[in-house]
Amino acid sequence: MRLACLPLLLSMLCATAAAHAADPSPQPQDGRHDGVKLSSDQCGLSTPFNVLVDSGGVWLYREQGVPKEIFFHGGELSVDRKVRQVTAADAQRLWQMEDQARALMPQVAGIARDAIGITFDALSSVVEALTGSARKARKVDKQRDDALDYINGTLGTGRWDQEVFDDGFEKRIEDAAEEMAGMLARSVLWQTFTGRAEAMEARADRMDAEMDARMEAKSNALEAKAAALCPTVRSLYALQDALEYRYDGQPLRMIEMDDDASNNQKIAAPEAHAQEDNGDHPHTAIDVSR
Repeated sequence: MRLACLPLLLSMLCATAAAHAADPSPQPQDGRHDGVKLSSDQCGLSTPFNVLVDSGGVWLYREQGVPKEIFFHGGELSVDRKVRQVTAADAQRLWQMEDQARALMPQVAGIARDAIGITFDALSSVVEALTGSARKARKVDKQRDDALDYINGTLGTGRWDQEVFDDGFEKRIEDAAEEMAGMLARSVLWQTFTGRAEAMEARADRMDAEMDARMEAKSNALEAKAAALCPTVRSLYALQDALEYRYDGQPLRMIEMDDDASNNQKIAAPEAHAQEDNGDHPHTAIDVSR
């Protein structure tokens, strides 16, 4: 890896921002891995709502669109702060949706923490390779801890906010990389002017090959872990579709099929719906404790 590659590498690290579900998109043919890519529509399904899931129930809310608020707990449903009458079958479906959502949120938080670990491990490796200093590499730990605290205070409490986990959270990772980039630039110049450029490039070349292998293995494992949540998400979608309750004459939409969902994703959701109609509920076996 030559010095000219540094901006590209840092950009790659910034792109490994977490907090969404992993995106197992095909990797470049040259074998290089672009890092962990997370998105809320990993399964071809997403919600237009902010979500809070805790022991008191499931609350979905948004600034634009109708309804603005949906809340359900213990088989009861409230829409825009008015309790709605539901059938016994719908009450059972709402119970299931609450249980599955409560089980899902801690797993999403765990995936976000893992992705942060991968991201900052990679950034720390870059710093140590280009500076030759483990002490300087440890400066990344503060940003790592800040990002983990952020996850623990949001996803860790069952809260998913669209604004928080879109560009806002990715910017936190980018800011950490940019802060390190300033230190790296100074270190690169100093080593160049003091005749240590060759040693630095040798370290960087070794790191480049080693990090590619580590990042690919960890990213693939994390993407598989995130993809394993898709049956639960599809089950929630199927339960929603099976609700008999109508809002202004229309089905209540908490989860939506994405316009750019793959054909396989579009097929999987109706299959989950069919299983729901038959009494099967295709969700992963997970402990109830997003």
